[in-house]
Amino acid sequence: MRLIIVTGMPGTGKEEFLNVAVDMGIPFIRMGDVVRSSYVTRDASCEAMSVGEFAESERKRYGYDIWAKRSLERMNGPVFLVDGCRSIDEVNAFRPLTDDVIVVAIHSTPETRYERLVRRNRNDAPSTLQEFIERDDREIGWGLAKIIALADIMIPNDTTLEDLHEASRNVLERLRP
Repeated sequence: MRLIIVTGMPGTGKEEFLNVAVDMGIPFIRMGDVVRSSYVTRDASCEAMSVGEFAESERKRYGYDIWAKRSLERMNGPVFLVDGCRSIDEVNAFRPLTDDVIVVAIHSTPETRYERLVRRNRNDAPSTLQEFIERDDREIGWGLAKIIALADIMIPNDTTLEDLHEASRNVLERLRP
């Protein structure tokens, strides 16, 4: 199995990369979906926590690879894409599954990312620049910057959506067995 791990700071365009993968028939899992499904069934001691706080508390309680371990059981096929790794521990949790792990990082400037996050208006979108900075700090604290720095492939995304789709398609065509 070839495992493609897509990573990047919030707002870089990971979802668009996934859309291209879906169009190409490549199955994927969002680690954030695994977090959110666990969050819904959390115990009473975690009730007052946000999703991000819950994810962090689970990492502290069970190890920084907990979300990767909880994702493993959902994967199969010759190529599989994982979205949302936040630490090298999570990347390394996938390595026993296959020797063929490739990390693809999507990168955008902080200004571009902030504008995108505000514009998309999801429930986790920052309402202030300070919230954005705090979220970035939390993600970096989990080890996200290290994964991005050590990525096998880097896709810059500060131009058009069409450019990102084309770059994503080119990368995925090269990586698909």
